[in-house]
Order: sequence, then C-alpha cells, then structure tokens
Amino acid sequence: MSAPRSRPRPGPRPPADGAEYRIEDLAHRSGATVRTIRAYQDRGLLPTPERRGRANVYGEAHLARLRQIADLLERGYTLASIKELLEAWDAGRGLGGVLGLVAEVDGPWTDEEAGRITREELDAAFGGTPGEEAVREAVELGVLERVPGRDDEFVVPSPQELAVAAELYAAGVPLLSIAGHLREVRGQVEHIATRFLEFTMEHVFTRYLGHQPPTDDEAEEAAELVRRLRPLAQQTVDAELARAMRTFATRHLRQSLSPGPAGSTAQEPSGTRAVPLPDRTIRAVQALVGPEDTPAFITAATEREVQARRLDALAPTTRKSSHIG
Repeated sequence: MSAPRSRPRPGPRPPADGAEYRIEDLAHRSGATVRTIRAYQDRGLLPTPERRGRANVYGEAHLARLRQIADLLERGYTLASIKELLEAWDAGRGLGGVLGLVAEVDGPWTDEEAGRITREELDAAFGGTPGEEAVREAVELGVLERVPGRDDEFVVPSPQELAVAAELYAAGVPLLSIAGHLREVRGQVEHIATRFLEFTMEHVFTRYLGHQPPTDDEAEEAAELVRRLRPLAQQTVDAELARAMRTFATRHLRQSLSPGPAGSTAQEPSGTRAVPLPDRTIRAVQALVGPEDTPAFITAATEREVQARRLDALAPTTRKSSHIG
C-alpha cells in the first residue's frame, strides 16, 4: 500500500468575484514561464495554489506576487533577499516602505532628460563623418544607444555629455582621444561614487539597513535621507573640480609662459625656481631670433654667461701660476 500523499499547504483562496487562472494562464498574464512559477512555489516565494480536482487554481494574489518578484529582480535583488522581504510582508510588515526606498534609489540622479539624434545630425555635429569606429566607441561607452530597428537614429542618455564631446572635437581633439579620455574620467568618477556610498552607508544608512528587511518607518526615513543627500555628491565634486581646475590651470599656464627649452613642459628641477624676465627683454629677443627660438636663445645666453664668469674666476689663478713659473 502506498503512503498517503501529504496535503499541500492551503493558499489564499481567491475571492468569489476574483479572477482565477490555471498555471498556463497565469504564466501568460504574468510574463513568467510555467517552469519559473513552479520553481517559485518550490522555493516558497509563491503561495500554494488551491487544489481543485487534478488542477491547481491561482488567483489575483498570485499574479500580484509574481509581478512583485519580477519588479524586485529587475532592481537587482536576489531570490534569497526577495524571499526575506516577502516573508516579512506575509507576517504583517508591509513592503510599501521598502519599495518606496528602492524606487527612490533607482530614480534619476539628474534633472537632465535623454534625447534623440539622427545619424545625419550626428555627422553634422562632428564636422562631417565621425566614422563607424567612433560611433561604435560611443555606443560601447553608453554615450549613444541604438534604437531597435532604426540604424539611422540613436538615443542620447546625456545630451550635455555629447555636447561636450562635440565642443572638444571642434577645438581639435580627435574623436578616439575623446573616447579614451572619457574612459579614464569614468573610472575615476566611479571610484568617487563608490567612496561616497561607502561613507554614507557607514555613517548614515547602517542604522536603517543593518538588518533585513527594514520596517516601513525605517525605509521611509531612509528614502527621505536619500532625497536630501542625493545632490551632495555632485555638489562636492563640482566644488572640488572647480578648485582643482583653478589651481592646476593657473600652474600649467605659468609653466607654458615661462622661458625654457623649446617644447619643454618638464617640471622645474628640485632646488631651482623660475626667474621672470622683463617683457622688454623677451620682446627684444623675439625680434632678434623669432618667437619659436626665444626660449633656446635665452637658455644658451644664460649658459654662456655662466661659463664666462667661471672662466673669469679661474683667470687670476692661471696668471699667478704663469708668473711663478
């Protein structure tokens, strides 16, 4: 005699006026596969359906649960963490606060709106034909996104970033150099973003997210903090970038204008300092040898004067030795 089959846990019975689905219909309505629905049931993510004869019957609660799972998966949650959230919900702790926090973090971190650009407009913005390699680089970097079914049109997530690239190109910077520079800057900015998030997590959000899942009140308070702290990272970077640009741009300009070997951009040797020359002296040298040779002429004249003075210092010793002989 075979052992009696264990009776499935009772699930939420659909209301009398609620929709009822067989598993194939539920899969069609939710976008999940039949196999996925069964896997969710096995893992305890989905309430047990009502058994009617040989068929399982699902209701609106199952459909809503599947949509919640899909939404959380799309936001980057693992199935294990989703199970914890859903168990808390089933125990009477709502998901409203948590989902509100997730929506706040996933929301746009800039007021800039995406735009669109045709290939013709793109070519015109970059002086003719940017070339397929440059377009591929832009797509790979996310500066452009291809529109499915439209080879001649792109989505532009950040029109400001594309405008910066166009200005740099107009100033003479090659497109592939712009792409390389963006890769470098992006890596540095991602490091800054990571450090800011680690800093705020350590000092601000640990008390809300240190346990799983947070209560509705904790999640709502954390979401409010996200709204308040959202602009701080950009404000900090803007202020520090302005300070650094002012400091280093001034330094580079002074080095470029200071006399030195032609084409040299090396730092001053340790223990030396730049000595400014009168404008009239520089103009006189430029009139004599031309602007391009002025740094080399000043350097050679200086070295010649140093050598002459060294010889003059040695001359008395030379004359004294000759007199004794």
